[in-house]
Amino acid sequence: MQRKYFNILLGVIVLVLVGWMLKGTFTQPGIDGLKGEFKEIAHYRNDNNTGPIQYVFAVTVKDSVWNEMITYGNFKPHHKGGNTKVYYFLEGTPVPGKLYAGKVNFDTSFNKYCIALYEKTAMGNTSIEKAPFK
Repeated sequence: MQRKYFNILLGVIVLVLVGWMLKGTFTQPGIDGLKGEFKEIAHYRNDNNTGPIQYVFAVTVKDSVWNEMITYGNFKPHHKGGNTKVYYFLEGTPVPGKLYAGKVNFDTSFNKYCIALYEKTAMGNTSIEKAPFK
């Protein structure tokens, strides 16, 4: 009789733990939970799967909340040995619609509207540079 209650208690504990883990799995924070109202306008990924993979994003933000920009950049894809760049523009300013690989990732006429650049290097180091073209 005592063993039966132990098995029932153990089963209830296991079900509660599994439910708790599933809840944690499906309620992870994401980009939608950020305050800056981020909107991705353009992105680029090179076709080279054997060498370094480069991601470049052009994103508009409603306000320049630097911590949120770092968090947004951390949510973006990154590959070991590759590079990820996120260029931030204020909402309502001109934003490049086409991005390219290399050191210059868009037409230089948009440089004056870029308010920040988030970069994650091949070694996994992250940085944010305010007004990168001034």
